[in-house]
Amino acid sequence: MESEKTIQSADKHRIERSQHWNKVAVKMHNWRGWGTYYHKRLIDIYSTIVPAGMTVLELGCGNGELLAALKPSRGVGVDFSTEMIALASERQPEQLFIQANAEEFSSIEKFDVVILSDILNEVWDVQQLFENVRKLLNPNGRLLINVHSRLWELPLSIAVKLGLAKPGLGENWLTVSDINNLLNLSGFEPIKSSHEVLFPIGIPLLAPFLNKFLVRFWPFNHLGLTNFIIARPLGIAHRHVEKPKVSVIVPARNEAGNIENILSRVPEMGGGTEIVFVEGNSTDNTWDAILEGIKQHPEKNCQSWQQTGMGKGDADRLGFAKATGDILMILDADLTVPPEDLPRFYDALVSGKGDFINGVRLVYPMEEEAMRFFNLIGNKFFSLAFSWLLGQPIKDTLCGTKVLWKKDYERIANNRHVFGDFDPFGDFDLLFGAARLNYKIVDLPIRYRARTYGTTNIDRWKHGWLLLRMVVFAARRIKFI
Repeated sequence: MESEKTIQSADKHRIERSQHWNKVAVKMHNWRGWGTYYHKRLIDIYSTIVPAGMTVLELGCGNGELLAALKPSRGVGVDFSTEMIALASERQPEQLFIQANAEEFSSIEKFDVVILSDILNEVWDVQQLFENVRKLLNPNGRLLINVHSRLWELPLSIAVKLGLAKPGLGENWLTVSDINNLLNLSGFEPIKSSHEVLFPIGIPLLAPFLNKFLVRFWPFNHLGLTNFIIARPLGIAHRHVEKPKVSVIVPARNEAGNIENILSRVPEMGGGTEIVFVEGNSTDNTWDAILEGIKQHPEKNCQSWQQTGMGKGDADRLGFAKATGDILMILDADLTVPPEDLPRFYDALVSGKGDFINGVRLVYPMEEEAMRFFNLIGNKFFSLAFSWLLGQPIKDTLCGTKVLWKKDYERIANNRHVFGDFDPFGDFDLLFGAARLNYKIVDLPIRYRARTYGTTNIDRWKHGWLLLRMVVFAARRIKFI
């Protein structure tokens, strides 16, 4: 009897909301209010999160404006209001719109991105909705949510009465903590969250200052109208192949004395390991040492290349382009990160712990002279700056060892135009790209060793100034949007 009551209550809840939004849809043909600016702001934010060309499903799509603005390769919108679906189909004929209940919608097709924009306040069972979304996502897909902050419950009620905002029947005022808990119960892992839209009225100069800049800083960030959350599914195999092959990219400049150690110490991993040497403008005999070392180790699967450009970033990109493995690893030829630690990175990636595994030198004590004092200070500063900038904890930005799937790197490379390719180190190019594509970045602590051969190629003052410029540049493309 109790279960029948629950079903009846749920059905009544959905019927009431369907009728309500049908009436709202009719009014939206001529409706104007502060919501116009608010929804434009949502489009700006989502457009930086979702690259064009993805397959996108929006549940609770309303008039379809957000879905169409993201320029998906295939876009599907679902809403339980027949009038909303009619309106969306009329205004956005290039997308597919389906009348259905989001909590029960099913599809053989899987999507790269599922969007829940301002619908959690309306649904009967949020956990059921999340569990349904999980069935609709690709294994490496992303769930994107924005939901009104409870702090705005009273202001929004007043705005509705004044005719400045669309009337709703919202009852679920959920905090970010509530949503994260429900995501966890439904098999999702939150990646990052942010507070957005401090001022939902489109006053020139004032609105951009408040919504693009001031809302990024404490305590103003806690006053945003809407909370954004990005999550990925857990419990789904993240392996792309059963036994992935590994390519270890070794950029080497003036590292002749380390080549033999690299060849003898890099372990076999997965379905096989290849070592891709990229020699870059050395003044010693590094190139000859690479060729001789490969000859002396016929049991190793190796490639050797000489870069025509400059910088470690250019060397990494050449190595990635030539690599044949499913997994890409960077191992600096100075061997300050022991090759014996590489299987830890492999395990973290293949087990699905993260999409991008970032080596961290700042957890365990370092060997004496492994890192100079001002380099250490600079690394700690940039780790704080990047954690704030990317919305994920990044403890060490410049550790040379970084690991990711090749197919994920190719997506980063295809989006490189967003940040340009002026990073001489390659680390920031990868971190910026991974963060923009909403990859889960996981720090993996290693013990950092002192060099046994050669000297560092880093100029801490010259390169430190360049890194600072890169942070400012990236902030404009990621944070202050």
